[in-house]
Amino acid sequence: MGRAMKLSNESLGGAFVLVGFSDQPQLEKFLFIVVLISYLLTLVGNTAIILVSSLDPMLQTPMYFFLTNLSFVDLCFTTSIVPQLLWNLHGPEKTITAIGCAIQLYVSLALGSTECVLLAVMAYDRYAAVCRPLHYATVMHPRLCQALAGVAWLSGLGNTLIQGTITLRLPLCGNRRIYHFICEVPAMIKLACVDIHANEVQLFMASLVLLLLPLALILVSYGYIAQAVMRIRSMQAWRKALGTCGSHLLVVSLFYGTITAVYIQPNSSYAHSQGKFITLLYTVVTPTLNPLIYTLRNKDVQGALRRLVCKDQSLGD
Repeated sequence: MGRAMKLSNESLGGAFVLVGFSDQPQLEKFLFIVVLISYLLTLVGNTAIILVSSLDPMLQTPMYFFLTNLSFVDLCFTTSIVPQLLWNLHGPEKTITAIGCAIQLYVSLALGSTECVLLAVMAYDRYAAVCRPLHYATVMHPRLCQALAGVAWLSGLGNTLIQGTITLRLPLCGNRRIYHFICEVPAMIKLACVDIHANEVQLFMASLVLLLLPLALILVSYGYIAQAVMRIRSMQAWRKALGTCGSHLLVVSLFYGTITAVYIQPNSSYAHSQGKFITLLYTVVTPTLNPLIYTLRNKDVQGALRRLVCKDQSLGD
């Protein structure tokens, strides 16, 4: 117990240096503009989806309940990372307090893990909508939807409490330079001055459960969806089924395609610059694209936005 407290106090003492992209000053200026614009779009887009899904009676369905959860996760996820990233990109100071680093580690890991499970839940919802349309309302009843969302949030909380705590208990021996732009588990365990093989195994096992298992469930769901779609003879019904799943499948591809490259790839091939740019994709770019993908490809959301705007205009008149 005393040793655990000692290690924890060492990790939380002093400040960390987030090296980030400091070796490329010109790139920092460009990234500052890109990240700032992306963050503003993320705030506006995801807030709009949450408001529209909550206020429009036509969108009070399981799909938009989960989409609201996803948008809220993305809002909080980017907010736990981007403000500190913008501060470091803009100024000469690249530091983050130890407490701030711990908070960022816990919050971002919890939300990222939650999104992994939530995307699998959304895939099951699409499976029920396409493969069991006549029983959809019975299968995806409100209690089940709330329970599935709760499982996603609890999975993220449990993962961050375990992984985050183990990471922060590692002895650092004065190493305070994080060769990344965020306090993330793969980057932070590299600071340890002890053998981290057990930590790498633990990280890999957690990634199997929270990354590859949900991804496998998503692929199985879409396998059944593909079979059901191939049996559809009506072109209109075929397009509707493709449209209702296309947006989610695109989001899944963007998120899992980037985050698995960081958490699953072997440590020996984890190049600092490559890891940072890949992390930039799933922490900044993907949350920005999610609302654009769902609104540009979804006529229900587009219609709800128009109704909301027209309602505001009529109230103003």
